[in-house]
Amino acid sequence: MTGHVRISIAAWGATVLGSLVLTPVFSGPFLFISAIFCAIITGVGIGLQNLRVPRFVVPAVQLVVLVELLSFFFLRDTLRFGLLPWRQTVVEFNQQMVNAMDSINRFSAPLPPDSHLTLFAISVISATGLLIHLIAVQLKQAAWAGLLLLTMYTVPAATVHGGLPALLFIPPAIGYIVLLSAEGRTRLSRWGRRISGVSHLDAAEPVEASALGQAGRRIGLSVVALAALVPALLPALPEGVIGNGLAGAGTGVGSGASISATDPMLDMGKNLKRGDNVTAMTYTGGPAEGTYLRLTALDLFDGNTWRISPRQGGRKITGNGDLTSPPGFGGDLSKVPTSKMQIDVSRIFRSQFAPVPYPVHSISLKNRWQYDASSLDVVSTNGQVVGGQKYSLTTYDLHPTAQQLHDSDSGGEPDQFTSDVPPRTDPKIRKLAQDVTSGAQGNNFEKAAALQAFFRKGDFVYSTENGHGSGMKALSDFLLVNKSGYCEQFATGMALMARIVGIPARVGIGFLPGQPGKNGEHVVRMHDMHAWPELYFQGYGWIRFEPTPSARAPKTPDWTDSTGVTTNTPSTAPTTAVTTPGDSETPDISKPRDPRDVPDTSGAGAVDTGNWFSNGGGKAIGLTLGVILLLCIPWLIRVLTRRKRFARAPGRAGVEGLWAEIRDTTRDLGLDWSDTATPRQLGDWLVSELPDEVAQAAAVRLARGVEAVRYAGLRDLQIDLRADARTVRKSLWTQAKLVRRWRARLLPPSWRWYLNRGSSEASDLLDEFDLALARLRSLVLPRRGRHAD
Repeated sequence: MTGHVRISIAAWGATVLGSLVLTPVFSGPFLFISAIFCAIITGVGIGLQNLRVPRFVVPAVQLVVLVELLSFFFLRDTLRFGLLPWRQTVVEFNQQMVNAMDSINRFSAPLPPDSHLTLFAISVISATGLLIHLIAVQLKQAAWAGLLLLTMYTVPAATVHGGLPALLFIPPAIGYIVLLSAEGRTRLSRWGRRISGVSHLDAAEPVEASALGQAGRRIGLSVVALAALVPALLPALPEGVIGNGLAGAGTGVGSGASISATDPMLDMGKNLKRGDNVTAMTYTGGPAEGTYLRLTALDLFDGNTWRISPRQGGRKITGNGDLTSPPGFGGDLSKVPTSKMQIDVSRIFRSQFAPVPYPVHSISLKNRWQYDASSLDVVSTNGQVVGGQKYSLTTYDLHPTAQQLHDSDSGGEPDQFTSDVPPRTDPKIRKLAQDVTSGAQGNNFEKAAALQAFFRKGDFVYSTENGHGSGMKALSDFLLVNKSGYCEQFATGMALMARIVGIPARVGIGFLPGQPGKNGEHVVRMHDMHAWPELYFQGYGWIRFEPTPSARAPKTPDWTDSTGVTTNTPSTAPTTAVTTPGDSETPDISKPRDPRDVPDTSGAGAVDTGNWFSNGGGKAIGLTLGVILLLCIPWLIRVLTRRKRFARAPGRAGVEGLWAEIRDTTRDLGLDWSDTATPRQLGDWLVSELPDEVAQAAAVRLARGVEAVRYAGLRDLQIDLRADARTVRKSLWTQAKLVRRWRARLLPPSWRWYLNRGSSEASDLLDEFDLALARLRSLVLPRRGRHAD
């Protein structure tokens, strides 16, 4: 078997083994089809190389074959004459990729075996196989192919709920080692056994270590080195950077869970469907029946995904922990009762958002936490997760009556996002929303109550089996066809329909009240995660509704019951305030003066937004100093090494240190120091490089001194050449160009020599180990030929 055939087959095997890590993400026959496609591409490459085709032609032909395979098996209807890809093929392929990315972003793994997802997986694996073949076979750089295998592993490792099984790391590692072994065997077959690393061994040594073992031990050494260095260099990476960002395994009992700022709705679905129902938090205080705890609000809907809208910089929580007044509330907050609560979040819950009731008045989280004035989300400023935090808070007991909401003014938008209806909204959904609210006579509260009753009293069924998300297509299917879903579909469906009929709406993400425990404690578990719509009413702000059926949410808020509400003409005169538990009479609340009621700080206490240093300036300074310190490490080590060499006492070690200093100085200044030359030859070379006679004479004395300590055999030789070494170094330094001198200070090239020397010595050590194992194996398992007689 020729070398390029061996490497090509190994590259195909590495691709197939590496693609096994995608099995937790995709489903269906994608792996089998990908293996066949990669085999065809590999066969084409081997055939072209056997025909001595120019090297650059091979990957081009392989790419054409790959395009033809993908088009013929997945996009056949778009081919010209049933065979040739055309413009429509490109358009359709692009649309399939867009659909696949949308499904990947919205659905939890494993993804369904839809055609566009299968095409995506096969395209990625086949293209990876082509690139591995190009790098390993055409460019003859098999080691770099490991980056592609690593990428194929890290993407699912960072996104699959619970992380990838540990054993799935083994197949791509084996594939990579086999690929390196094939390349090493090919090189050995051409040039013979490499002996440069083990210079003192006999090249005719009959015992020879295997290339596979050598490659494996070198990779093992590299992995151990990285495992030791990376945590030391990056000790404070926030969770979510590599493996725990979306849903990795947590410590303690069961799997952890997380809510990311990128797609909280997707993460909630993962936790509800596949997460372990472990305790997320406990809390005391608040209403006796418990309270909803909110993480964030999703106010931006583009037709595909509900997300958090772009927000301005968060506000720092002041010394007393007070937040701004609830957005849209127009009454006197000093007359509104408050409740105190203590929340203890489990360490397995990873979220940058702190669970709090809405609206929160004050909170004890301060140093690295901030809040958003428009939503009252409490979020960390540095990626810190809320898991393990224990904090106290005060919340407003805002409970408007149904009559108050009914009599509130209609019209006005609190922001630019929560009234937006995507242009491609299904016309049938628009008509459905109008039909459901047709009896409300234009009253926003009656519309909201009708929408809630439509979901809770209609034909809808609660089921977590609906995994199609909350995009426009999924909502059309949910509202018009199957009417089965869980809180994601109910909350987003009502929010969209509310926007259609003119009510600003957003979706809250958080937790149900949980189950009562001992001593007034409530226990909230991961399967209590929930989504609900929040609708905006002028003068009262954002009000929670509950469209999810009673199978999931047994009760609806009291203020959403329109029974007994009388129809009055809306007035801007003062009305009765919100009703608090146990109150029959409530203080007056004046309506807001601003008809749009845009959330601001009017009437609220001054908010400490911090200064330049606390709002990122300190971090910028720290980061800058860290970068400067990192850049100064080579210079610092070089300075300390030079001082140590000049500080040595006269004698053999002192002379060798000074000679090494002159060597490193010439290398730092870009001069060609020869490792094979004798001290006398190097002294003559230095004389030719130095401009003045004093330095030249010092260089000659220094070279003669090195000769004396190396070859004279005098152990007690006392010779002090520090003055001569300083003279030579100063002369070399002053004649160099300014740019060269600065480069020698900041990035001394002599470093590369020490790194190469260390790599060579490590390679020698590994070769010694390989040969020692080979000798031991030859003694324990003698060759059969020796006993043939």
